[in-house]
Amino acid sequence: MKTIAEIQNEILRLKKEKDICILAHSYQAREILEVADFTGDSYKLSVDAANVKNQNIIMSGVRFMAETCKILSPEKRVFLPNPDAGCQMADQMDKELISEVKKQYPDHTVVAYINTTADLKTICDVCVTSSSAVDICKKIDNDKLLFIPDCNLGAFVQKQLPDKSLKLLSGGCPIHACVNPDDVKKARELHPGAELLVHPECKPEVCELADYVGSTSGIMNYAINSDKKDFIIGTEISIQEHLQYICPNKNFYYLTNKLICPNMRTTTLYDLYHCVKGESGEEIILSDDTIRDAKKCIDEMIRLGN
Repeated sequence: MKTIAEIQNEILRLKKEKDICILAHSYQAREILEVADFTGDSYKLSVDAANVKNQNIIMSGVRFMAETCKILSPEKRVFLPNPDAGCQMADQMDKELISEVKKQYPDHTVVAYINTTADLKTICDVCVTSSSAVDICKKIDNDKLLFIPDCNLGAFVQKQLPDKSLKLLSGGCPIHACVNPDDVKKARELHPGAELLVHPECKPEVCELADYVGSTSGIMNYAINSDKKDFIIGTEISIQEHLQYICPNKNFYYLTNKLICPNMRTTTLYDLYHCVKGESGEEIILSDDTIRDAKKCIDEMIRLGN
C-alpha cells in the first residue's frame, strides 16, 4: 500500500515522462493541488489551459472545465480523471431551452456563466466566471443581457451594474444556494469579530450580510492580504482548509457544513494517479462544430477580461 507522498511522487514523475500538464480547481483536495502545475478558479484555469505547451492535459475538477480546456486547446488530448465529476448547475439548462428563451429576448446579449456545457456555449455570445462577470458585463456594448444559468450571480452583477438590465432565469448552484441568513447568524455568534467572505453564488440576502463578496480566488486573496485574523468562509469548505495551510497564523471557519460540493469531492488522488498512468479517466471528445461555436463566447470572455 502506497503512502500519499509516494503516490504524489509517482504522479510528478509520470507527468514529466508523458508530457502531461495537470490543472486543478481550488476546490480539489489538498493532496491533488500539491501535484498540479496550475491551480485556481475557473477563469484562471481557462486562461492557463490556452497557454500550456504540453500535449496532454488532465483537468482535475469537473466536466465543464475539461470541456473548456478542450475548446481552447483542440489539438491537445484532454482528460477528466473521474468521469462522474459533473456539475449540477451546468446540467440545469440545455441548448434547446435557451434557444427558446432567446426567441423571447432577441435583443439581449446572451451571457453564459462558465458553469455550462460546451453544447450550450455554442449559442451564447460571451462567457463569464464569478471573478470576471461584473467587469465583462460592464464592457458589453448592450444594456440588455440574458444571464444564465445562475440567478444569484446574476443578481450580484445586476446590483453592481444598475445601468444594465439583466434577464435572469431560475437556476444556480444548489450548494451555495442552500445557505440562508440563519446560517450567517449562527456563524457570527460562534465566531464574533470574524469577517464573513462569501461567494456570489449565494443568495442575495446572504451576500448582503457579508463583509466581502467575491470569487474563490477573490475570497482567498482577500483573506491572505487582510490585516484581520479571523474569517468565516462562505464557499466550498475546502477553501477553509487551503487557507489554513497558506496562513497558519490566521483562523478560518466555515459558514456552514452544508457547503460541500459532491462533484468536486468525486475526484481522488488515486483517480488522478490512475489517469496519469493511462489506466482510467475519460478523454474529452468534442466535435469540430462544437469546438468552433463554443470557442466564440470563451474567446470573447478572454478578450473582454484582459
